[in-house]
Amino acid sequence: MIFAVPLAWLQLTYEKSRLLVAIAGITFAVVLMFMQVGFQDALFTSAIRLQSSLVGDVVLISPQSTNLVGMRNFSQRRMYQTLRYEGVESVNALYIGLSAWKVKEDPAGKTRNILVLGANPAANVFKMPGTVEGMSQVQQQDVILFDRSSRIEFGPIVSECGVDALKTLYTAEAFQCKNIVTREIDNRKIKIGGLFELGSSFAADGAIITSDTNFLRILDKRKAGLINVALINLKPNASPFNTIADIVKGLPGETVVLTKKGHLKADGKRVKQVPSDPDRVAIDKKDLTLDDIKEAADVAVDDTRILTMEGFRNFEKSYWQKSTAIGFIFTLGTIMGFIVGIVIVYQILYTDVSDHMAEYATLKAMGYSNFYLSKVVIQEAFALSFLGFIPGLIICTLLYDLTRNATRLPLSMNSDNWWKVWFVLTLTVVMCCISGFISLRKVHSADPAEIFG
Repeated sequence: MIFAVPLAWLQLTYEKSRLLVAIAGITFAVVLMFMQVGFQDALFTSAIRLQSSLVGDVVLISPQSTNLVGMRNFSQRRMYQTLRYEGVESVNALYIGLSAWKVKEDPAGKTRNILVLGANPAANVFKMPGTVEGMSQVQQQDVILFDRSSRIEFGPIVSECGVDALKTLYTAEAFQCKNIVTREIDNRKIKIGGLFELGSSFAADGAIITSDTNFLRILDKRKAGLINVALINLKPNASPFNTIADIVKGLPGETVVLTKKGHLKADGKRVKQVPSDPDRVAIDKKDLTLDDIKEAADVAVDDTRILTMEGFRNFEKSYWQKSTAIGFIFTLGTIMGFIVGIVIVYQILYTDVSDHMAEYATLKAMGYSNFYLSKVVIQEAFALSFLGFIPGLIICTLLYDLTRNATRLPLSMNSDNWWKVWFVLTLTVVMCCISGFISLRKVHSADPAEIFG
C-alpha cells in the first residue's frame, strides 16, 4: 500500500515551516487552476443561458450571425415557409438587439448597453422564471420585464419594485414589480412591468424582455418582419433532423454548409472544405444524407442557417471558444497554474531530498533499492497534492461566491459542478507526481561510498 511505510510522512513533517510553505505554494497553484476552470465554465454556461431558456425544437438564423449579440436580421418569410412541412406544429419569432440603458442614478446621464429581447406576448417563447406570469404585462405600450440578475450598475430596479432581495425560491412575489418604476432606453421612457431571471454573461451585463411591437418602438431603426431567430416547434414524435432535411430541400441553392464533426471531414470529393472557415464543410444538396444532418445538427443553405436546439447552443459556445481570445486565455491560465505548481513542488521535493541525502545513502547501504527510495519520494508528492488541494478547495469555494455576487456570473461549487473538483484534483495529483518523478534523479544519485568514504 502507498502509505504502508510512514517514512515519507515523517520526512514531510520533520520541518513544519517547510511543510507549510509547500502547502501554501500548492494551494496557490490549486486556486489559480480552480479560478481559471471556473471562469471558463462560467463563460460557456452564461453564454448559452438564453439558448437554453427558449422553447423550440429547430432554430433558423441568418448565416451571417456570429453569436448572441451579433445576430443578423433575416426575413420572417423563411420562418412561415416551414409551416408547410408535416412535422412543424408552430413557429415563433424572436427579436434580439442591444440598446442604451440610461442609468438614472448617474448625474452625468451615463448609459450601459442592455440586451433587448422581443417576442409575441401570446406565444410561448421563454422558459425563464418570471416570464410566464410577466408576458401579459408587456402587451401594454412601453412596458418591459427586467432581468433581476442584471448587474447592479443598471440601478436598484429590484428594490424599487418592492422586492427585498434576490430570492432563491421562485415565488410569484419575487418577480412582481409592485411599484411604478420607470427608466429610459434610447431616449424612450419605459415602465418596468415585472421581473424575470436570466443572468449576465460576458456578452451582456443585463437583459430586458418586451413585446415584438415594443421592441420595434425601442429600436426604431429595425424593420418589422426582419427577425433574428425563428423558433420552430414540432409535433409530437416528429424528428428535428427530418424537418431540417425537408427545410433544406425546400430552400434555393445547391450547396449545403455544415459544421465539421465526426465523419464530416473534407475528402475533396463529396465533402469539401469551406476555404474561409476551417470548422465548416460543404456538400452538394443532391449528395446530402440524413446522417450528415444528424452529425452536424447545424446546416446552412442559401440565406438560412438551420440548427437543432443543441446545435444552437454549440453555435454560441464555438464562438466564445474559437473566435475570441477569452476561451484561450482561461485555458492558458489553467496550464500556467499547472506549470507553476510543478515548479513549486519540484523545488520543495528537491530541497527535501538534498537535505536527507545522508539518510538515503544509509538506506542504500542497508540494502534498500532505488525503487523503494523512489516510492518514498512519490509518496511525499502524493501527500502534498492532497494537503495543498484541500485548503485550495475551501478558498475557491469562498472566492466563487464572492465573484458570483460581484459579477452575477454562474460561478459555484454545488453538486452540479463537482466535475471541477475532480478535474482540478486530478491535475493537482498529476502535477505533484510529475515533480516527484523529476526529483528522483537526485535520489538515485545518493552514493553510500561518498557519504561514508
